[in-house]
Amino acid sequence: MSRLAGKVAIITGAARGMGAVTAKLFVEQGASVVIADIIDDAGETLAASLGDRAHYVHADISKESDWQNLIHKAESLGPLNVLVNNAAILHVAAIADSDAADYMRVININQLGTYLGIRAAIEPMKKAGGGSIINISSIDGLQAKNGLSAYVSSKWAVRGLSKSAAIELGPYNIRVNTVHPGGIFTAMHGAEGKTEPSDEDNAFYVNHALPRVGLPQEVANMSLFLASDESSYSTGAEFLVDGGWQAGMRLSMLPSS
Repeated sequence: MSRLAGKVAIITGAARGMGAVTAKLFVEQGASVVIADIIDDAGETLAASLGDRAHYVHADISKESDWQNLIHKAESLGPLNVLVNNAAILHVAAIADSDAADYMRVININQLGTYLGIRAAIEPMKKAGGGSIINISSIDGLQAKNGLSAYVSSKWAVRGLSKSAAIELGPYNIRVNTVHPGGIFTAMHGAEGKTEPSDEDNAFYVNHALPRVGLPQEVANMSLFLASDESSYSTGAEFLVDGGWQAGMRLSMLPSS
């Protein structure tokens, strides 16, 4: 069964990693997909491999003009039904060792880019009779870590922004939700050049409820659910794909089954 038959979707940061896997899954499920990224070679190669319903558009999501290009391309394929704000960057540094430029570089992509995407999608989705906006936050949009001040700030902001958008846009049948991945085996996790996680990749998660790193496909599956009509009464909510990270840790000094 094609769960996204006839739908048109924009996915940002989709040239590789979670975005690329999501684009592939959406096409397999019947959607036409606009792959947005700044990594042109990878994006064009991916689109070509997925067939006639995949289209690559170069886009810096921190620029309003690039969002208009994405909307124009999407609407040339049909009414815009789905937006996945997936693009994000990471800067690792202590607060004392970073500066305003470091901080704002992350904010401009992760937070401002998501805001601009939501705003750009409103009128097209109103015309379409509704839609689903899926904002990829993080486990770090629910908790925090040292050395990730800009990233954590941006991902908490995405979570709050999504709730405001859900309240504002619900009357137009536009749903807005956040997905919160835990550790996922992507380039950001050190997966470059590897086909599957090693024992070393899984080692950090040994005390999690599910003692392994997550896979991009598992995040894509959640986005598929939220993009489909199966989630028609879900909005303003957080959906975790974190292997139980947020639930807590298994402690060796306490009883366990």
